[in-house]
Amino acid sequence: MPLTDTAVRNAKPGERTLRVFDGGGMYLEITTNGSKLWRLKYRFGGKGKLLALGVYPAVSLARARQKRDDARKLLAENVDPSEHRKAAKATRKSLEANTFEAVAREWISKRKAGWSESHTKKTTTRLSNNVFPWVGSRPIAEITAPEILAALRRVEGRGTIDTAHRVGQACGQVFRYAVATGRAQRDPTGDLRGALPVVKQEHFAAITEPAEVGELLRAIEGFKGTFIVQCALKLAPMLFVRPGELRQARWEQFDLETAEWKYLVTKTKTLHLVPLASQAISILRDLHPLTGHTAFVFPGARTNGRAMSDAAVNAALRRMGYNTRTEITGHGFRAMARTILHEVLGIAPEVIEHQLAHRVPDVLGTAYNRTKFLPERRKMMQQWADYLDKLKAGAEVIPFHSTAL
Repeated sequence: MPLTDTAVRNAKPGERTLRVFDGGGMYLEITTNGSKLWRLKYRFGGKGKLLALGVYPAVSLARARQKRDDARKLLAENVDPSEHRKAAKATRKSLEANTFEAVAREWISKRKAGWSESHTKKTTTRLSNNVFPWVGSRPIAEITAPEILAALRRVEGRGTIDTAHRVGQACGQVFRYAVATGRAQRDPTGDLRGALPVVKQEHFAAITEPAEVGELLRAIEGFKGTFIVQCALKLAPMLFVRPGELRQARWEQFDLETAEWKYLVTKTKTLHLVPLASQAISILRDLHPLTGHTAFVFPGARTNGRAMSDAAVNAALRRMGYNTRTEITGHGFRAMARTILHEVLGIAPEVIEHQLAHRVPDVLGTAYNRTKFLPERRKMMQQWADYLDKLKAGAEVIPFHSTAL
């Protein structure tokens, strides 16, 4: 007799597993602990087989019968329901592993060893906030250019065109990784060229007039914030390294006896050497009793083992009355040094560029060499520190163009 909803609901467990048949090979298996399991017995290729149809009451009697009928249709087409289910499960698993988000996170995990921590975080955040919610669950091979453009338009709509371009670039890299690993046929972002407005390039705000630099240096000298931040402010124009490299400087990287600071450049992953002028050595020796017991030269305000916040220098500049968007920013000290070293002190551009840790190909094809022009750079760094001292003192410094070093 076919089962009824009432009979299924009221079925009680016994001392051993019970089976109550419904017809067509389907039955309800009632275990000794009270579980009720739908099963289907069938034969395929001359062998008896068993297919699980679900657990009651999550799968009702009507739903179990529908599953049975679906399985019978497959048998009529000479398809084994069990193998069909395994294939469908494998397909679902493959699709889940090949969604845009899954491939993107895999790509990030493969690349982050060569990235800085901040770049890894920014890339992950850009994709998580701007792409994953809309196309993250889609199979990457099925995503079209219009779908990516729709995501980029949302970013553009917020007025952050530069971010939209960066998100698009990250998407392109994810698609190219998918192509390389056999998960996609092509990169659709190539079809979006010209779809977004061109970004108007804005340089970091920087002071390049010697007289104004002198005013800034005197303001730093009178800074009323913490001694750690003041030391960072003093060294920023003197060493003109990237802000992140300065704030994350570690004591182990410094040799105050040889007057050298060696560290790994975050952008190029190459070893860089900064010759230290006597003024820089003096600042570091004054700071060492305060922070020398920590890993970082400029530890954060909170005792969490981290470096000073990336906003600390800019916040200090604003506290001194400077607009970090239009006047000077932490990164602007690099433009300040590059301009004045060449135009006022007459230093050769290639010497300055090497000290800025820029890639400067030479006749041998060397992209960057930490010891290139080292004697000239040592002399330049001391000359630069001396020049800054004169500007800070308010002396009348007459611009001159000496023979390039």
